[in-house]
Amino acid sequence: MKRISLTQYLVEQQREHGRIPGQLRLLIEVVARACKRIAISVNKGPLGDVIGTAHTENVQGEVQKKLDIISNDVLIEANEWGGHLAALASEEMDTVHVVPNRYPQGEYLLLYDPLDGSSNIDVNVSIGTIFSVLRKVGHHHGVSEQDFLQPGRFQAAAGYCVYGPQTQLVLTVGNGVAVFTLDREMGSWVLTEENLRIPEDTKEFAINMSNLRHWGPPVRRYIDECLAGKTGPRGKDFNMRWVASMVADVHRILCRGGVFLYPWDAREPDKPGKLRLMYEANPMAFLIEQAGGAATNGRQRILDLMPAKLHERVSVILGSKNEVERATAYHLEADGKTAS
Repeated sequence: MKRISLTQYLVEQQREHGRIPGQLRLLIEVVARACKRIAISVNKGPLGDVIGTAHTENVQGEVQKKLDIISNDVLIEANEWGGHLAALASEEMDTVHVVPNRYPQGEYLLLYDPLDGSSNIDVNVSIGTIFSVLRKVGHHHGVSEQDFLQPGRFQAAAGYCVYGPQTQLVLTVGNGVAVFTLDREMGSWVLTEENLRIPEDTKEFAINMSNLRHWGPPVRRYIDECLAGKTGPRGKDFNMRWVASMVADVHRILCRGGVFLYPWDAREPDKPGKLRLMYEANPMAFLIEQAGGAATNGRQRILDLMPAKLHERVSVILGSKNEVERATAYHLEADGKTAS
């Protein structure tokens, strides 16, 4: 079987579908190359002195792991000089990082979570890098946070790299979802699956059950019905899976279906959720929809949400379409509304 590299795939997408301008192709290739460097650090683990905390906090007030900082620096260094980027924003940084004046400025904006699931680093569980690409709108000089505040439906590309038993890059440019596996001997990304499709129905859900007492009534109703199994209103048994790494949980759903929920939590009632809209929810929602699934915040399609700030948080329900629609309908019903 002929092996298709990431570069060849992107060139063919550009040639056949006109979806990938040259700058975007270069940006994706640079991000993929940075992910290879991160994968090497992750794989070295304690041999590379990258395990453990850095004794610093990010803008979210979370204690940073050493690999969080390393991964963030790798992505900045790889992208700022290429001429394809105007600015980038990271979950680990307070504000946007504008491309320095000594480098040419491109037309794209990169957002990323450099190492999602980093609480799992020390126990050798799958973690990953999530990224989202937006176009800078307008021809005004300079870049500010406002340029990044676009609904997720305007993403030019999105994807993640999962560092697990295999290192895989999962990508969409708005024409389906493709999976590339890192050939470590050759050092190249090889296309191993195209046009991923998520089954519309599932018997598997992913949620942190230890937080059950803190959820709102619609989520508790949905989960209670799943747990009731064949004798309950759903008439079928469900399995629960929870890795506590969004990349790993979403990767499983893309491969075999399921529904992922990270809902509103009564411990922080003023926050709509825990996950970040721009760095996690938007890119994952784009991938899920491109694979035939659905993604909402319980009430609205995630890709239609208009962000008000860079580090905005959001509730997330995504995965197999029929299950997402059911959980969303329960929220709307509780609000006295009906699903459109």
